[in-house]
Amino acid sequence: MKKLVIVTLVMAVLAACGPGKRKVDSAAHDTDGSREKVEIVVEESAKEAQLEEVPVLEEMVAEAPVPEGTKVKISTSFGDMIAILYDETPKHRDNFIKLTKNGFYNDLLFHRVINQFMIQGGDPQSRGAAANAQLGSGGPGYTLPAEFNSKFFHKKGALSAARQGDNQNPERRSSGSQFYIVQGQVFPSFSQREMAKYKAYTTIGGTPHLDGQYTVFGEIIEGLEIIDKIASVPTVSGDRPAKDVKMRVTLVK
Repeated sequence: MKKLVIVTLVMAVLAACGPGKRKVDSAAHDTDGSREKVEIVVEESAKEAQLEEVPVLEEMVAEAPVPEGTKVKISTSFGDMIAILYDETPKHRDNFIKLTKNGFYNDLLFHRVINQFMIQGGDPQSRGAAANAQLGSGGPGYTLPAEFNSKFFHKKGALSAARQGDNQNPERRSSGSQFYIVQGQVFPSFSQREMAKYKAYTTIGGTPHLDGQYTVFGEIIEGLEIIDKIASVPTVSGDRPAKDVKMRVTLVK
């Protein structure tokens, strides 16, 4: 008998005041004979609809040139992950570097984790948040234009930008700060039309149904096992870890 497994992923992106939930998108695929449906939900408020991109992005992109292959270290109590930021997604790269230099991510939480799917963080409201606080709607007050690139996909370790759903965000603009790291699962078989994806999805795994929907702007190159450790922690309401998982993000020189 098939099981219907429903999991919800908060892809929230803007500062909120009195947020409410709305279903905005869904995707489904078969895994090991069972039907798995993933519903993407966002937190939103009346204030979000009025927010526009602020000129901060252009100012920070105009700063000192970014070295090729910029790496960042994401430190947690479970260990460190090293990520490389793609030069082909310069707006996301430069924004992440800017926030990292300013210490924006330090002591924020991985506030939403779903085993065999992803771990998500970057909500500034998660810093010092009460145990029963609803998280996932915070951000720096601006969004980023999508930078889709077909050669970057949601294999395990992919570093991707969270965002509001298509109904509120038809341009698929990214959150200014929230991101998720893919864990996913291994697929026994997968289309061989794109061999790079085929090899990754059938060996290390990933979440192929997210491809082309969210901007992938980097990947974990060291510490993939840390993703598994964080994704497997016990969670409470809202897929928040029962025990806070804090992060510290620094540039690797």
